[in-house]
Amino acid sequence: MSEGASKTSEAIADGFAVPSLTTESFIMLINDKIEKALAVLPDKPGVYLMHDVTGRVIYVGKAKNLNNRVHSYFRESGRHSAKVVALTSHVEDIETIMTDSEIEALILECNLIKKYRPRYNIMLKDDKTYPYLKISLQEDFPRMYITRRVVKDGAKYYGPYPDVGALRSTMKLLRSLFPVRNCRTMNPDRPCLQYHIKRCLAPCAGKVSREEYAGLVKSICLVLDGKTQELRRNLKQSMQEAAENYEFEQAARYRDQLQAVNRLEESQKAVLEGGDMDIVGYAADDFNVCLQVFFVRGGKLIGRKDFMLPAEGEEEADVIAAFIKQYYNGEDIFLPKEILVSRLPDDDDLLVLQQWLSDKAERKVSISTPQRGDKAKLMQLACENALKLIQEKERKGKMQKLTDEEAAEELQRIVGCDRPLARMDCFDISHNQGSETVSSMVVFRYGSPSKKDYRHFKLQSTEGKPDDFKSMQETVYRRYKEYEELPDLIIIDGGKGQLSAALKVIRGLGLDIQVISLAEKNEEIFLEGQSESIYLERESPALHVIQHIRDEAHRFAITYHRKRLRKKNLVSVLDNIAGIGPGRRKALWKAFASLEAMKAASVEELAAVDGMNRPAAEKVYEFFHSDIVKKNDMIGK
Repeated sequence: MSEGASKTSEAIADGFAVPSLTTESFIMLINDKIEKALAVLPDKPGVYLMHDVTGRVIYVGKAKNLNNRVHSYFRESGRHSAKVVALTSHVEDIETIMTDSEIEALILECNLIKKYRPRYNIMLKDDKTYPYLKISLQEDFPRMYITRRVVKDGAKYYGPYPDVGALRSTMKLLRSLFPVRNCRTMNPDRPCLQYHIKRCLAPCAGKVSREEYAGLVKSICLVLDGKTQELRRNLKQSMQEAAENYEFEQAARYRDQLQAVNRLEESQKAVLEGGDMDIVGYAADDFNVCLQVFFVRGGKLIGRKDFMLPAEGEEEADVIAAFIKQYYNGEDIFLPKEILVSRLPDDDDLLVLQQWLSDKAERKVSISTPQRGDKAKLMQLACENALKLIQEKERKGKMQKLTDEEAAEELQRIVGCDRPLARMDCFDISHNQGSETVSSMVVFRYGSPSKKDYRHFKLQSTEGKPDDFKSMQETVYRRYKEYEELPDLIIIDGGKGQLSAALKVIRGLGLDIQVISLAEKNEEIFLEGQSESIYLERESPALHVIQHIRDEAHRFAITYHRKRLRKKNLVSVLDNIAGIGPGRRKALWKAFASLEAMKAASVEELAAVDGMNRPAAEKVYEFFHSDIVKKNDMIGK
């Protein structure tokens, strides 16, 4: 390995908290467990799971030949990537699962990655399902609505739509053109308001025949299928027939629909000949990888979606293969006939992926790389968009860092601190008339939140009697009586009183730290030893950062306070159930995260809690499922 390559490997590997390893030290990573696992690897397809010292799965992979693939990680080679070096340095044991075929291995790999979310696998953070437009053709009078689940129920689905706002606009336009019902159940007694405002033809009350209603639904499907030319022809013919029969009002309605379809057709020009396809563009720099997906449906580009991943030294083809496996593994995901990618996986992986996708879609699905023509132009556009997103992220990150640092420097000058504000602690108090008094501490480093350093406190000195000054004193005393790291600035949420109370304790502990307070009413800053407060300009970066810290402390305190109140309410409710004492109350609270979860539990689930038995579980269940209104009033619902 060259000197430059060694440095690169070391820099990337540092992201995984592992030093750069030489070839000689690399082979020493094999322990007894790994050695035994390697000795019994089969020459068959399957899946391998790598575990760390805690037993957690940190990598899942598939192989056509488990013996060859897993051994390749531990052979002496100077060509191992930094990610492989980092991975193997944490492997303590290897588990394998044999399958009958490579397709089965791929399916199992996808499911295990979804289950364990291993640290060293490429992971898509955006795993939400996209919305579809559903036409319930299995019903006598179909309706049109948005869903995120695709099931084989005889309905027709259009999508997916990456932009739900655009989908709602499309549906609104279609409903204005073709007034189909939107109610879940039809009331035969009388038409609803939608009929009276001419947004529905009231099939529930027999105001429209099944044939006429079916024509509306067919028109909607023609629009969504992109067959607007056929629809225009049908509407024009219907308009002429209505005019000839002197049904001018009906003819005018057909005319308006025809004009609207013409406008819709102009805004949805086809970008490609053919049907449905996804175009996956790729771009990367030293820190990020971006995959930009263009969704083409019926030859029209209906939307796009981007996926941002950390750069981990993976090859482009490997990233794309991992993306395909994760993205198309969802139950409700739409599988187009063609997936275009910027770089194809190797031949074996490509064949397996195409077979898996085809089996999943129950029709042929191909993966290819366009070389020329409109498809190649769209692929280039997708890659350019991906690169632009990476550059924009880098630019915004630099700007945000610069803004935060400038704000911290300005605040340092204003409060007269003699050292940079590398760390700032902010405190806030929250209670309900003295009940369940809590406090919070949030930490900002160089103007940005450091959530791993956040702390909250359940206060004892003022329980039952509201006293913000005493509460603040208890909080700062508990924080600073023993400490590992001191801040450069302490911020107290409140006015002069809270500042004086906190200073009394902080100075009593012998700490020489700058302390200020921020009063919310007029956004004024109070400094130690100064009677006059400081007002900052509304556009001041220093004011923005101090407001951000204060608001974050307030949010963190309120969240903890509400959690304490919910727990208290739960205990007080259980006090009303005979046979449920302190031990069982504690066990029930530990077993169920919320009152709603406990109410939803069955008798068997309640009886399974430590310390509970079936008679006690039945009493709890009966309590939650009888006289609901009375109990809801009691627990403040």
